[in-house]
Amino acid sequence: MLPLTLSFNQDQTCFSASTPTGFRVFSCDPLRHLFRRIFPGAGFTHLEMLFQSNILALVGNGSHPQFPLNKLILWDDYRGESFGSLSFRTAIRGVRLRRDRIVVALEFHIYVYNFKDLKHLHKVETYANPKGLCVVSQLADSMVLACPGLHKGEVRVEHYSKKKINYVMAHHSSLACFALTFNGKFLATASIRGTLIRVFDTANGALLQEVRRGANAAEIYSLAFSSTAQWLAVSSDKGTVHVFCLKVNISNTEHEKSQSSSNSSVASITSSFSSSLPFIKIKGSWFNCSRINVEGVLPKYFNSEWSFAQFHLHEHCRYTVAFGDQKNTLTILGMDGSFYRCEFDPVHGGQMTQLESHNFLKLEVA
Repeated sequence: MLPLTLSFNQDQTCFSASTPTGFRVFSCDPLRHLFRRIFPGAGFTHLEMLFQSNILALVGNGSHPQFPLNKLILWDDYRGESFGSLSFRTAIRGVRLRRDRIVVALEFHIYVYNFKDLKHLHKVETYANPKGLCVVSQLADSMVLACPGLHKGEVRVEHYSKKKINYVMAHHSSLACFALTFNGKFLATASIRGTLIRVFDTANGALLQEVRRGANAAEIYSLAFSSTAQWLAVSSDKGTVHVFCLKVNISNTEHEKSQSSSNSSVASITSSFSSSLPFIKIKGSWFNCSRINVEGVLPKYFNSEWSFAQFHLHEHCRYTVAFGDQKNTLTILGMDGSFYRCEFDPVHGGQMTQLESHNFLKLEVA
């Protein structure tokens, strides 16, 4: 029985798979099937773990009256029961958890709740967001929330501890995917074109780096930072997982962040790239280079930063990627039940080495 959804927990040590009859939870390293829960006739469109705890957030697919599309269920798996719920007028598109907050994405709004008492804290209006795009940082002493802004291609970055908002004009096209570092300092974004990935400093909205996934349009499935923000992994419908080497200067970023925090303005608007940057579609796939120094002579496409390491998979299967606990490793999950662990050379890059390959759907509970 193939999963309906796949998602990693906040520190990428576990992952969950929802099925038409319940859900299953696995550890990543080593790969183990931890537990399985059966809800006859009830599938889930969203399933979010809270780190490695027994707490999960569930949203049904509407096939069972107890689990409608517009109701979030907080589930204590140790007790085997619900301990809270949140209901909305429209279908829930996405859910994110912190130890102190619950974030729910609807198509045109984001809602933030206190985890302890489910008190409503904040409501954000967004551009049309059918994918429920929303990410949140995980440090205990600060919270950074990134979600679509009010315009196509715009990301709203909210720093709750600083009471500050940055609006980042990330792409000309609609947003397809984005990710935050664990501490919320850096934001990676991709549009529905799927050719360019941009990395921003969330403190001031500055564009730090732009990398190119490929020549032709693609659907980006997932983006993931390494714990040090040195690497960025990308999966798409083209069947190749890419790892990019990031050049973010943490010390300079911290300096800019301190300058930014002295500004008493509650909200700031940053346009992070020139509207004149071309989006060039080149037919064919005859390019295989890392960087060509022809700036000012040929279009920017030819001066793009290409991926440092690659791992090839089947096209059109949806894969989700995360960095592993072991250094320079990736964990890749497929909607066909595939599980891969691979390693990349941090010096030379190139094709990654496959370390493990399994079908997690065939595993029995440990």
